[in-house]
Amino acid sequence: MDLKQLRTFREVADSGSLSRAADRLHLAQPALSRQIRLLEAEIGLPLFARHGRGMQLTEAGTALLERIDGPVRQLERAVEEVRGLAGAVAGQVALGMMPTIATVLAGPLARRVALEHPALSLRIVEGYTGHLVEWVQRGVTDATLLYGPAPALHLRVTPLLIEEMVLVGAAGSGIGPEPVPFASLAGRRLVMPSRQHGLRRIVEAAAGRARIALNVAFEADSFGVLKDLVVSGIGEAVLPRSAIREEEAAGRLRSAPLVRPVPRRQVVLALPTDRAPSRATSLVLALLAEEVAAREAAGDWHQMEAGATAAAAPPPARSAPSPPRAPAPAAPPPAPAGPLGSPPPSPAPGRQRTRRRSPG
Repeated sequence: MDLKQLRTFREVADSGSLSRAADRLHLAQPALSRQIRLLEAEIGLPLFARHGRGMQLTEAGTALLERIDGPVRQLERAVEEVRGLAGAVAGQVALGMMPTIATVLAGPLARRVALEHPALSLRIVEGYTGHLVEWVQRGVTDATLLYGPAPALHLRVTPLLIEEMVLVGAAGSGIGPEPVPFASLAGRRLVMPSRQHGLRRIVEAAAGRARIALNVAFEADSFGVLKDLVVSGIGEAVLPRSAIREEEAAGRLRSAPLVRPVPRRQVVLALPTDRAPSRATSLVLALLAEEVAAREAAGDWHQMEAGATAAAAPPPARSAPSPPRAPAPAAPPPAPAGPLGSPPPSPAPGRQRTRRRSPG
């Protein structure tokens, strides 16, 4: 088994087809097929089920991909780092984000990377908090944004921002601009993500403080679907204002501040404790810090100080079940100074769905 075989396996698994993988790797299809056969012979199990539509991972193939994806990326990054010592920093940086944060940051950040560091490739990975934690721990991503607080995740965590969440309704809902008491949500028909979603936990924590029960009529784990449901007038939602700026400006949505209590989300930057960020990762995180500062200047967010905690924030989500990992080191190793205060610097993301529920 060698790195070439593992990279070939990963590429075929990602593309689902030998021909597409051959195009991506600029190799002849028979050569790729031979690499896969050699790997299967060494492991002693079939890794793919072959059919007319392409190649589908078997149970053994899925298990292998989960275990080699992070280590292979780290080896590739190490080679890119050494090559980069002679010139411009190159390679790929994988950054995890929650969907509502990606809506605001992914586009501007990618444009900055393309403009200022054209040799770098940025990969944005969306997911729930539990998946994001697992991916950065396994090395699938280089850094990730998470809902805080996150003191017990065996990650190097840096406070990033706090954002107040608002009540959002359709253009004709009559919502805003006056503040709305949170207790009034008890009589409103709501559209919310499912309970595994970080936004849902924040809203439910605030509802507990207000001593009310929420009337969740519809659930949508896709942020785009959730906004579409609110635009259609089917219900109202509690969302971060930064993520609905475009719809508000176009007159498709209206919002109002929530008070007593004010629901807030805390976002932190998390990096693994067992490896320092690469030069490429540090450059991307520096640009991320500038984009966060720009949003703070626009009034969307408030940057956090170390030790700050957002009111009404839920406890961190547990990671999705995954194969056992080695225990975290007793104390994180020192890391080089970097952006955003560091130090003091798939399962696939949740499947989109919309589900009708009975009011109450």
